[in-house]
Amino acid sequence: MKVDGKHFRSIWRERDGWSVGAIDQRRLPHEFVVARMTSCEDAAVAIRDMLVRGAPLIGATAAYGMALAMREDSSDAGLKHAYETLVVARPTAINLKWALGEMRKALAPVDPVERAEAAYVRADEIAEQDIEINRGIAGNGLKLIEAIAAKRPGETVNLLTHCNAGWLATVDWGTATAPIYLAHERGIKIHVWVDETRPRNQGASLTAWELGHHGVPHTVIADNTGGHLMQHGMVDLAIVGTDRVAANGDVCNKIGTYLKALAAHDNGVPFYVALPSPTIDFAVDDGIRDIPIEQRSGTEVTDMTGRTADGRLETVRIVPEGSPVANYAFDVTPARLVTGLITERGVLKPDRASLAEAFPERIAAAAE
Repeated sequence: MKVDGKHFRSIWRERDGWSVGAIDQRRLPHEFVVARMTSCEDAAVAIRDMLVRGAPLIGATAAYGMALAMREDSSDAGLKHAYETLVVARPTAINLKWALGEMRKALAPVDPVERAEAAYVRADEIAEQDIEINRGIAGNGLKLIEAIAAKRPGETVNLLTHCNAGWLATVDWGTATAPIYLAHERGIKIHVWVDETRPRNQGASLTAWELGHHGVPHTVIADNTGGHLMQHGMVDLAIVGTDRVAANGDVCNKIGTYLKALAAHDNGVPFYVALPSPTIDFAVDDGIRDIPIEQRSGTEVTDMTGRTADGRLETVRIVPEGSPVANYAFDVTPARLVTGLITERGVLKPDRASLAEAFPERIAAAAE
């Protein structure tokens, strides 16, 4: 994707061939800063502190974290320590565990002397695979947008997103935004309603930033506005991302997704979820019951950071001192509220049979 005409990925190998660069998403939208990771612990901190975020990007970062670890200690004990350090960095996104499993599977049979090189090769493959998967999602999701545009030639197709499932949440292209970017490139008139997505404001700070820099028309809205827009026919299609999809089609995504799905269902608005296949977790049968919901620091709710009129970045408290705060980071949308799952292998029904038929290898991975 592009930032002011220049192509960027969200994560990459630096010119030295071994350290890892990534866009520091904590600093957006006010500052564009590149962070450099030189150790496994750097990668774990980047994931834990949300320097990088989004399930696919978390997976790619973990893979590169494992490669960095192998430069320091490529022994069996080092491999085990790296896995254990990274796998606990964030509990909800299944791509983290998937990527680390892929790395461990690739490295375990390799002579420790050759593990570092092999680790970088596999990490690069995981990053490239994510990009190709997202291109597939773009093409399959584009058909949904084209179908709406064909019914109303010349009119704008209005889409709604929640949180950030853009290229900043992946290595490139994004998941929910991938069809949007492709439609834009194909000349289809589109407009995106961007949920602010409290408490971390990933929609307002990240989705709006990347859409704006890529030239896609959009409008930021308060989280509670989506239902009103749907009631008045101002949303043609809702597309969100996901951090984990259960075997039964339940979808775990940023807190507030469930409420958008309810509003969409009540107003007859198609509600789609875009996901790469590593996000499917066949080890979880029931998303509501079994997916762990991360509870993050209360300061994400009590405090807000922004740019002042004179250009300074300031953090202010918006909640009374002493008021308890709960910060559930995700919720689960039942499969019955999901119109379809946009994957690299087509748009699927959100049920066990469709997922199993399309991705039998994910079933095998869950059994390992």
